Amino acid sequence: MQLLLVRDVLKLGHVGDVVEVKPAYARNYLVPQRLGVEPTQENIDAIEADKKTAAQQRATRLKVWRDLAERLTDVSVTIESSANPEGTLYGSVGAEEIAAALQTLGHEVLPRQVALESPIRTIDNVNVPIRLTDEISTQVKVWVVREGAD
Repeated sequence: MQLLLVRDVLKLGHVGDVVEVKPAYARNYLVPQRLGVEPTQENIDAIEADKKTAAQQRATRLKVWRDLAERLTDVSVTIESSANPEGTLYGSVGAEEIAAALQTLGHEVLPRQVALESPIRTIDNVNVPIRLTDEISTQVKVWVVREGAD
C-alpha cells in the first residue's frame, strides 16, 4: 500500500515522500496518527509548502545533533549503584539512568537515544552508543561504581 507521508517518520521517510508500507501498518498506525494520507494529486499539492518547511527544520535539527555529538565525543559519566561484594548490582543501570547522568552534565540526551543493548548489571566501565539520529551517533564512557565508594 502506498502512502504520502505528512510528517517525518523514523526509518521510513520524510514529509512528502510516497512510501510503500504494509496495509496493517498504514491502517493501524500511520493513518490514525495522521502521519500518512492517500497519495492523491490533491494531497501532494497541499503538502508542498510543508515539505519545504520540514526540510529547513530537518537541516536545523541535524546541525544541533551534530554539535551535540561532537560535545559528547570525550564525555564520561559515573553512576553510583548499590552492589554486593562480588560487584553484581542489586538492580541495573539502564538508558534512563545514563540519560539522566548526561542531562546533569548539561547534555540534552533522551533515554530513547541511549542505544544500550542490555542493562548494565555489574560494576564496570562500558562504552555506550548514543544514537541521535539514523545518521549521527557517538559513544560515551559510563563508569558504574559501588555506592559510597570513593
